[in-house]
Amino acid sequence: MKTADLRPEVPWSRAIETEADWKAVPAAELRRMYEQILLIRRFEENLLALSNDGLLHGPAHASIGQEGAAVGCMAMLGSADKINGTHRMHHQFLAKALNHATPAGYDPAAAPFAAAMQDVVNRTLAEILGLTLGYGGGRGGSMHLRWDACGVLGSNAIVGGNIPHAAGYALAEKMRASGNVAVAFFGDGAIQNGAAYEAMNLAGLYRLPVIFFCENNLYAVSTHVREQTAEPRLSGRGIGLGIPGLTVDGMNPVLVRAAVARARQAMREEPRPWLIEAETYRFLHQSGPLPGSTFGYREKDEEAQWHKRDPLPQFWARLAERSVVADGEQARYEERAAAVIREATARLVEAAPAGGRRLVPALWPDPASVEQGIRGDLTELADAAVREQGAPGAPPAKAMKFADAIALAAREAMKRDDSIVILGEDVHHLRGGTAGATKGIAELFPERLLGTPICENGFTGLALGAALNGLRPVVEIMYPDFVLGAADQLFNQAAKVRHMFGGHVRVPLVVRSRVTAGSGYGSQHSMDAGGLFAAYPGWRIVAPSTPHDYIGLFNAAIRCDDPVLVIEHQALFQTSGPVTADDLDYIVPFGSARIARAGSACTVLTYGGGVIEALAAAEATGIDAEVIDLRTLDIMGLDWGAVGASLAKTHRLLIAEETTRGTALGQHLAKRAQELFFDELDHEIVHTSGSWSSPVVSKVLERAALARREEFAAGLRAVTA
Repeated sequence: MKTADLRPEVPWSRAIETEADWKAVPAAELRRMYEQILLIRRFEENLLALSNDGLLHGPAHASIGQEGAAVGCMAMLGSADKINGTHRMHHQFLAKALNHATPAGYDPAAAPFAAAMQDVVNRTLAEILGLTLGYGGGRGGSMHLRWDACGVLGSNAIVGGNIPHAAGYALAEKMRASGNVAVAFFGDGAIQNGAAYEAMNLAGLYRLPVIFFCENNLYAVSTHVREQTAEPRLSGRGIGLGIPGLTVDGMNPVLVRAAVARARQAMREEPRPWLIEAETYRFLHQSGPLPGSTFGYREKDEEAQWHKRDPLPQFWARLAERSVVADGEQARYEERAAAVIREATARLVEAAPAGGRRLVPALWPDPASVEQGIRGDLTELADAAVREQGAPGAPPAKAMKFADAIALAAREAMKRDDSIVILGEDVHHLRGGTAGATKGIAELFPERLLGTPICENGFTGLALGAALNGLRPVVEIMYPDFVLGAADQLFNQAAKVRHMFGGHVRVPLVVRSRVTAGSGYGSQHSMDAGGLFAAYPGWRIVAPSTPHDYIGLFNAAIRCDDPVLVIEHQALFQTSGPVTADDLDYIVPFGSARIARAGSACTVLTYGGGVIEALAAAEATGIDAEVIDLRTLDIMGLDWGAVGASLAKTHRLLIAEETTRGTALGQHLAKRAQELFFDELDHEIVHTSGSWSSPVVSKVLERAALARREEFAAGLRAVTA
C-alpha cells in the first residue's frame, strides 16, 4: 500500500519576533504595557501577603510569571471585545479593565495614574477579598471576576467550563455584525477537557469570531503537559477542526500582541476562529506563595531557566535598549505601583484591635442578602398581557393540537424578537426537528435556527454564552436524559451565574425538553428532569398541560431574564384545546397555578401529562378531589398561595407524578408543603409516583415503572381514607 501525506487546510505555525513587531507599537503604549505588567505583579504579591495574614478567604491563584501574555493580548482588544477566563484570571482581568479605564493618550512617563484606573485596582482587590466594593459585591471572589463594561463576561472555576461561553459570545457578535471578537483564556489542563473540543468544533463549524487563547504553563496543578497528552504542541488541536493554530512565546508581550493582531486581521479577511498557544510559566504552585519545586513535581533548575525569561525585567530591558525608557526611571514606576497598591489596600484593610490587620468590618456583605439575586424579580414581564384560557373578554379561540402550539409559539416569538435563536440536534431538518417543534422556522428564520452536532455540553454552553452577551437562545435537548451530558453548563453555570456575579446578570436562556416516558424509548430516553432542575433554584421550571398554557408559558419564558426549563410531555402532543386565533402575544405568569377541577375531599398537585391522568382518577373513584395544575414547578416560584387556599378547604394533600421516584419532584414539594401548611393537614402527605426503576423497553415493565390514573386512584383512596 502506498500513502500520500495529508496537509491541513488551515495554517499551523510558530510566531517569530521581528523588529517590525516592535515598531508597530507606539512608545507610549509600550510604557503602558510595562506599567500594567509591573502593577499586576505587585498586585499579586500584595494579595499573597494578605493571604498569609489570613485576610483572603479561599485560594490565591497568583498569575506571577504569566502577566506578559495577558498584557500583550489585551493590547489588541477593545472594551467591546468580550473575554472570559478560568480560576487564574487576575492578570487578564486587570489588563482588560485597566485598558478600559485608561484615558485616551495616557502615557505613564508624563501623566499621573488616573482615578478611574485606581478604582479598577480598588474594586478588583475588594472583589477578591469578598467585600461589597467589588464588582460582584464580593460574591465572585478570586475565581469569578466579571465587569460587563470592560467586556469581561466572567471567569470560571470549572476547568474548561468557560470555553463554550466564549463561542456563544462570538455567535452574538456575529449575529449583530459588530466586528468585535471574543477570547477564551484557559490553560494546558483545560484544553484536554471535552468542553474545549466541543466549543472549538462549534466555533469552526459556524465560523465564529473567537480566539481560543491557551496559556500553556506546562502544569495542570502538578501534572506536566506530557503526562496529559501524547501531542504537547497544543496549538495543533484545532487544525482538524478548520481552526488555524499559532504558537507564541508568552513571556514576550510584544510578540503576543503581534500574534493577536495577526489573528484578528486574518479573521477579518476570512471569518473563522483561531487558536493561540502562549508558552508561559507560573512561577508559583497552583495556589499560594510557594514554588512548584517545594512540592516535588518540578525541578529548581527548570524554574530557574524560566525565571531568566521573566517578562517583568526582560521587558524593561528591551524597552531600555530601544530608549523607550531610561534606567533611572524604573524606580519611579515602582514607586507609583506601590502607591496604587497601598491606596487600594488602605481602603479595605485596617489595624485590628488585638493587633495585626483585618478587613474593614463595614465592607462585608450583609448576611441577610445571601439569597438575593438567585433569580430576578420578573420586572421584564411587567408590561406583558396576561391571559387565562376562557377568561371574560378574551379573543375568539379555535381548537389546536398541543404539538402545533409548540411550533407556533416559537415562530411567533421569533417574529417579535430578532434576538431569539434556536439550537439543538436536528432542529433544522425533518420539517421541524424530531418532534416537529421547529416546524416552519427553517423557512422563515434559517440564520437563527442552528442544527448542532451531538454535543449537549458544547451547544448548551454556547447558548449560555450567547445569552450572557445579549441573545435569547432556545436550546432543544432532544430527550431529558441528555441533560446529564450538559450538566456542567446547566447546573454549575446557568443555575449559578446570576447569583455568583452579584445578582444583576441577565441569563435569558430557555431549555426545552420532551418527556417521552411511556413510548418505549427505554431507560436512557425516558427521564423527566424536572426534579433534577428543581434542586438548582436559579432555574425556573414550567410544565404546561394545554395548548393555551404552552403558548403563554413559552412567551413568559422567552421574555424572562432567568434561565427557564420548559417541560413538554409527549403524551399531550395529540391532545387539543382552545387557543386564541389572532392574538398570541400573551403570557401565563410564572407562579400561577390553575384549578383543573374544583373539589373538597383532597388537594391533588400535578402537572403536565399528569393532569389528564389525575382528572381521570378522580372521575373513576368518585372522590371529590381538587386537582391543581401547578404549571410552575420550581420551589421558589411555585404558587403556594393556591396550594394553601385549597388545603384550607380539603386538609389533605396528594402529590401525583407519572415519573419514577428517584428523580421525582414530589419529595421537594412534600417537604415545602409540610413546612408551610402543617397545621392545615389532617393526614400525612401522600406522594404517588412511579417505581424506583427507570422505564425499560418492555411494554409491561415500562408501564410498571410509571404512575398513571390507576396509581393516582390508589393515592386518592389512601389520602382520603
